[in-house]
Amino acid sequence: MEKVVICGANAYEQKYYFNKDFDKIPESMQEELHIICVLFTEEAGGIFTIGFDEEGELCMETMSEEEDITYDDIAAGMLIKKIRDNRQEMFEALSLYYRAIVLKEPLDSLLGDDD
Repeated sequence: MEKVVICGANAYEQKYYFNKDFDKIPESMQEELHIICVLFTEEAGGIFTIGFDEEGELCMETMSEEEDITYDDIAAGMLIKKIRDNRQEMFEALSLYYRAIVLKEPLDSLLGDDD
């Protein structure tokens, strides 16, 4: 399985993308993801995506166009850490959704039930 992008924003084109395969997640979470992506690109610039890697782990990635001299890799990395820390609970819920609904992992193993 390859990486799956849930959403992203592009500062160069001033566009936001949301993967319609995830339109069943709660509207409030969709709105929060939208805000996170847009605010990230407004603050750091470049292109920012939220998705899942091949192992089903949540990943946030940022990149810039080669000629963009205003983009700061270090500041972007620090902003990702801040977002991950501040939205930890939401990202855990999103990961649970992805693993249960998309990857079809059994809920009992995801919730840590030992019974």
